[in-house]
Amino acid sequence: MNAKLSCPAYLLGQKDPQEMVTMDIEGYAKRALREDPSNEAGLEAKLASRIIEIKHISLEKAHEIAAAVVCEAKATLDVKGDVLSSTFSGVSMGEFGVGSRGTGDFYVHSKLGEVIGKTGAVVDSSQLDDSGVVKIGEDYLVVTIDGIHSRLSDFPFLSGFHVARAALRDIYAMGARPLAMLSDIHVADDGDVAKIFDHIAGITTVSELTGIPLITGSTLRIGGDMVIGERMTGGVGAVGITSSLTSRNRTEAGDLILMTEGAGGGTVSTTALYYGMHEVVEETINIRFLEACEILLQSGLHKKVHSMTDVTNGGIRGDAKEISKTAGVKLVFEEEKIRALVNPKVLSMLENLKIDYLGVSLDALLIIVPPAYADEILNAVRAEGIKIDVIGHVDKGSGAEIFLNGECKDFTPRFRESAYTPVKKVHGEENPRDFEEMRTAIDKAALEAIEKKQKVLEKIRSK
Repeated sequence: MNAKLSCPAYLLGQKDPQEMVTMDIEGYAKRALREDPSNEAGLEAKLASRIIEIKHISLEKAHEIAAAVVCEAKATLDVKGDVLSSTFSGVSMGEFGVGSRGTGDFYVHSKLGEVIGKTGAVVDSSQLDDSGVVKIGEDYLVVTIDGIHSRLSDFPFLSGFHVARAALRDIYAMGARPLAMLSDIHVADDGDVAKIFDHIAGITTVSELTGIPLITGSTLRIGGDMVIGERMTGGVGAVGITSSLTSRNRTEAGDLILMTEGAGGGTVSTTALYYGMHEVVEETINIRFLEACEILLQSGLHKKVHSMTDVTNGGIRGDAKEISKTAGVKLVFEEEKIRALVNPKVLSMLENLKIDYLGVSLDALLIIVPPAYADEILNAVRAEGIKIDVIGHVDKGSGAEIFLNGECKDFTPRFRESAYTPVKKVHGEENPRDFEEMRTAIDKAALEAIEKKQKVLEKIRSK
């Protein structure tokens, strides 16, 4: 592999190529107006200059667009009222690591459950599972949605393939059989229309391999006219049904933890792409996880399983924390057993790049099961040519531990998932010094959102 380990010489200090061709002109205008409301003429000139960096139009046309943007930005800069005025925490998504599958991200997700409130669902956001569940008669309806990997915007087929697979994984991990998928695609103003087709082709490749149809969706521009450039984002949702759940909260002390082989998905593909190790991407193009789940469902063995989950962003570190918190147990892992189940090419790449493989998405299946049924599951999955082994067990207590080189070590997630691209390595993985201060601000913002919801509910109900 031609790994470029140091990276600063060829990447660090350069702008992300995608960021150089995408711009939120509304956000740019509003930020400038907040800083200096009196300098509209200067703002218009600057904005016009930025617009022609991206759009191939005349300077006169760019000024017309800039003037219209400033006009709209002024009209919506300071609005009042329970519905119109936004809640602010003063903490940005990046600062707190939201979406980076570490302690900051997990904390925000726990607050989402508070804002949503009691739902009456069998499984909802408060339980930190990747899917939600409601009961319909004697069966359970399972619903999930996954967003595409943000760094795969320039690789729409790959993003479609991996996000479709991720959505189906979440349904299967709840012990359910997926019935259908839906998609949502947003492409910035200058993005090529063909991105949509390429992305859908990636989704439907998974669809045709599994027999689970893509039946509906939405296609829009990101921010309408206000975000120019080529960036693409979106997600894939899925629904399924089951009569027997395998949610995380069913994990019990005494259970064994099994794991299937993993070669990664969107995260590993991103690592390979942005470190110039493109051949590793091919290792991720498979549906082994889904095949393993089908084996369990077709044999009925899923009914003997307590819990299943996919090893995704945040890695086993993140999954262990969430399962421990949800089920009130302690998880104990054996690193040597986990290592043996990671695709050799993927593992080699991660270790060459000094990326903690335990803190990134491996796209493996974790099966937590009473010891009496472990051998039956191991034999059934291995019979179909899929690697699987016991990698740990569940104890009474809380948190997680891992045996590494004969020593028992703490096994908690970092502030962010393992830094798997050059840009992520710059940001690092450790807690910021003002973490507690930011957390207090986020607590306050969540409470304000709840209060706003209650005010609007009362207003509507009183009419």
